[in-house]
Amino acid sequence: MNHPTPRVRVRQAMLFERPVTLRLPFRFGAATVTQCPQAFVQLNVEVDGLPVQGATAELMVPKWFDKNPALTHEQNFEQLRSALRLAAAAYADAGDCASAHELSMQAGEAAIRKGLAQGLPRLAAQFGPAQMDKAVADAALRASGTGWCEGVRRGLLGDPWSRHLPLPAVNAVALRHTVGLADRLRSDEPGPDPQDGLPTTLQDAIAAYGLTHFKLKLCGVTERDIERLTAIAAVLAAHAADWQVTLDGNESFADVDSLGRFWSALREAPALQALRARTLLLEQPLPRAITLSTSLAGLGIEVPVIIDESDDHDEAFDEALALGYRGVSSKACKGLYRSLRNAADIAARPDAALLLSGEDLTCQAGLAVQQDTLLAASLGVMHIERNGHHYVDGFGIAPPEEARAFAAAHPGLYTEHGGRVHLAVRDGRLDLRSLHGPGFASAVRPSWRDLQPMSA
Repeated sequence: MNHPTPRVRVRQAMLFERPVTLRLPFRFGAATVTQCPQAFVQLNVEVDGLPVQGATAELMVPKWFDKNPALTHEQNFEQLRSALRLAAAAYADAGDCASAHELSMQAGEAAIRKGLAQGLPRLAAQFGPAQMDKAVADAALRASGTGWCEGVRRGLLGDPWSRHLPLPAVNAVALRHTVGLADRLRSDEPGPDPQDGLPTTLQDAIAAYGLTHFKLKLCGVTERDIERLTAIAAVLAAHAADWQVTLDGNESFADVDSLGRFWSALREAPALQALRARTLLLEQPLPRAITLSTSLAGLGIEVPVIIDESDDHDEAFDEALALGYRGVSSKACKGLYRSLRNAADIAARPDAALLLSGEDLTCQAGLAVQQDTLLAASLGVMHIERNGHHYVDGFGIAPPEEARAFAAAHPGLYTEHGGRVHLAVRDGRLDLRSLHGPGFASAVRPSWRDLQPMSA
């Protein structure tokens, strides 16, 4: 039964950030990331006249929203800060709106237009509204005393897609562990070791977490990719049980011909037949500039090929389907309404081969990983890439009191190791039971006083 959709008005939007240093270098595509800031949003919202606070967080990863090699990482960070500032101003100026979704359509689209006018790529421009929408949803659900799954089912966000989705309150999901291009594979392999007691190689991570699902990064050079996958397949065969993988191109294949050569080489490599048989999908192999104008017909790729970085406008998924793609990623950094829309689109189609995947923007422990994981799991995603648990030491430089508060509120989702709080991965799975309380997976707030206000 639907309930009245609450009206919302953002009275104040505050932006903060916190530096994050990676414990291991994360290499994907042409980028290697060792540090970047995490953005935090705090909103004072009126929900049917009731003052409520909403909150969210997201890492500002360089060389993903805009892969222009001429830009420095700091310039990429500033692009995302600009998107956040534009969105904060637009949402605070929007006035009273009939629903959280109407606010997104009004203020979010206005912020994106301004971002595009300033030269931001659309994927970067929509980062700001995506964060505002999460925080507004948090406030709207908190005001009604309901959690994400129940509240969205009841129509409390006012979006047109939720009524077509079951949105079950999933209690557990498999973690899909990222194997970056710089990651060490075997315990006896030399390489960086932060000496923090956490796993530093693929072999060690499998032993520590009981992993069964893996995301393997590709570089777009066939010979190197085949060599790397062969080494990974040997480790998985020796140490993982009932394993499955996804492959991520991160736009690294220059054109459809190079993609075809890679898949042919994968199909013909004797040592990779088990890996190919256990591959669930291939993600965003081609650059976004050509993805939605390039057909995959004739390549003979046996697994679903999905879009991620190309999913930067509402029609992107439909355009991709017409070219032979079979799925799309859910990422909270692209917007929760984008995920709801794509999930409803898939549910409405009779093609059982279409899929929604759960991918990661290196979501950090706390609000970011909680909200992104719950969003994807509620849409039927059963294994979700989570690389923040691997590349960052728990809550990073957050005060110990903040980390312990999150652990106390979510005892199944977090665990303590060596005096520090980390994401708890048990038998390759995450426990989501504590995320279904009032609000959007947000039982605890960050320590706002310990965050750095984002510059105006």
